[in-house]
Amino acid sequence: MTLSDTSTWLPLDGLAPGFDANKAPLTGDLHGRAFVLRDDAGGPGFTWDGTEAETFLVDDGLYYVQPHPGAAREAVSLILDVRDGRALVVTTRIGDAGTPRVTQEFRPATIDGAEVRGEAMAPSTALIGRRVVWVYSEDHAYEHVYLSPHWYTWQCLAGPERGLADTDENSVYRVRPGIHVFAWREKVISCASVTIADHRNARALRSHGVLFGLDHTGEDTTCFTFGAHGRLLSTTVHPAGLDPAEH
Repeated sequence: MTLSDTSTWLPLDGLAPGFDANKAPLTGDLHGRAFVLRDDAGGPGFTWDGTEAETFLVDDGLYYVQPHPGAAREAVSLILDVRDGRALVVTTRIGDAGTPRVTQEFRPATIDGAEVRGEAMAPSTALIGRRVVWVYSEDHAYEHVYLSPHWYTWQCLAGPERGLADTDENSVYRVRPGIHVFAWREKVISCASVTIADHRNARALRSHGVLFGLDHTGEDTTCFTFGAHGRLLSTTVHPAGLDPAEH
């Protein structure tokens, strides 16, 4: 693999073996429960019947749910806060062209029939300036630098992509205090990710997520969930008037 020659970079399915070693155990807390999610903006709602998905417990009453996309070129990720009646629906789509080729749509929602409390899940600038290391297995580790509401930089510190780095699009949504959805869309490899990350303890960060995109054929899709343990390395504080979070 030549670092500067992006044509030699691994396809998404080449990353998968062992990448999910730090994935959290699945939970059956929501099994058999159906959820109707009402779009806060009045758009189409979403219904999940409680089956055909991987479900992870993030915090008390807070779940990340990854329904199986099958062979479709669209995947939906759900953040369900059953304590506060809030939700976030993230739809990831693989397009025919464009940069990035994989795009994402974020729709805050409420859970039908639940008592709704607190703030809606909404875009956040809270991660800007943070530099974090994420460890996905004994062999896979990446560094993230959160630059602005639109960009972040990643660098592989260990694993088959060691030495590779790039700056890609990102989106961040506040879920609860200190807990954020962090999603990214790569321009070199046709893939995108949705993660939910708990940043409350700087020495013991935890994330759960999914990668979805095209495999080595460039035609078929691949999708896998993973988890990571992280640590805050440093925080950059910009001078007044030069803070990317202000733009």
